[in-house]
Amino acid sequence: MTLAARALAQLVTWPDLSEAEPSCGNGRALRSAHGEIAHFHSDRDVDLHLTVKTIRKFEDHLAASRGVRMLPGSQWVTVRLENPTDIDLLMTLVSLALQVHPAWPAPGDALTPECNDHQSAPRSRDNFRHFGISRD
Repeated sequence: MTLAARALAQLVTWPDLSEAEPSCGNGRALRSAHGEIAHFHSDRDVDLHLTVKTIRKFEDHLAASRGVRMLPGSQWVTVRLENPTDIDLLMTLVSLALQVHPAWPAPGDALTPECNDHQSAPRSRDNFRHFGISRD
């Protein structure tokens, strides 16, 4: 089982999250009652909707983590799952995302935010096999 599959299996048991189709159309998504929280795009990359305000607040901490990628102006961060401790980081950030979403939309956040996947290089079809996802 991949790290992303393990993380997804844990997160779908959280009472505030449910599995859904991602608005970007790639992979699997988790959403709360207030919107999309995470997009699992491959067996290693998870986009997490933190909001612009939250990213600014924790920017130094997020930038210090080698497993987190931020794109300027995005409400999402990408968490790269390379070892089991990265799942712990993801769980912490999902918990943070759930805390900030009831207050969303905040000033500066778009109503329909796009995840970081649309700004990434195309991923091969093999990256999606663990989730039973087709890019066709």
